[in-house]
Amino acid sequence: MDEPSNPLIDNTSRRLPGWSMLAFLVVAPLIGLLAFWLLPERTNLSVLATFFATCLLALFIAVLPLGRDAPAALGLRPVGWRPIVLAVLGTTVLSFVVSQLGPQPEGVREVTQGLQGIQALQTLAVLGLLAPVAEELVFRGLLYGWLAGRWSNLVAFIVSSLAFAAAHTEPLHILLVLPLGFWFGWLRWRTGSLVPTIMAHIINNTIAVSAAVFLAP
Repeated sequence: MDEPSNPLIDNTSRRLPGWSMLAFLVVAPLIGLLAFWLLPERTNLSVLATFFATCLLALFIAVLPLGRDAPAALGLRPVGWRPIVLAVLGTTVLSFVVSQLGPQPEGVREVTQGLQGIQALQTLAVLGLLAPVAEELVFRGLLYGWLAGRWSNLVAFIVSSLAFAAAHTEPLHILLVLPLGFWFGWLRWRTGSLVPTIMAHIINNTIAVSAAVFLAP
């Protein structure tokens, strides 16, 4: 596997400072409350879209002072094709195994059930693209980067994986997502890059949402 130098231990790269994490935690709720208040119609999908868009905007504001160092500090660094292939294949296999362990979480069923036409495509865009990008940048970009820079990659791996799972709130969903959280966290640690996890997460969600929306009886 191609393994570029890790920006968290490279003295020429900026680490994610504590104020970036604090700024995100302060800005995100403020933007979120305003966005939810302005929503003309609060459907499950519109609320989810607003939530993930809010996370991305708050993240952008939080790391903006880092300038050109922000992408590398978040883990947005080039990586070879082999880690990406490994990430996608491993995620696909793990997701299939996990899906056999229990029923579909109720929250996912509520969002994807009975959708047709443009609504189905909108759901696919939100859950298949927007959600994975936002989750990876927040949990294995911002949170992982700050923890690894302050403590260690091991601490970042464990805490970010648990936080990622816990953010799915529904107990069944948490248990089903936890193995993927640890897998994505390991990929982030091993490769020093967020690119493999973003690609794998997008493909995994796209397949899962497509099956739920277009193949469900």
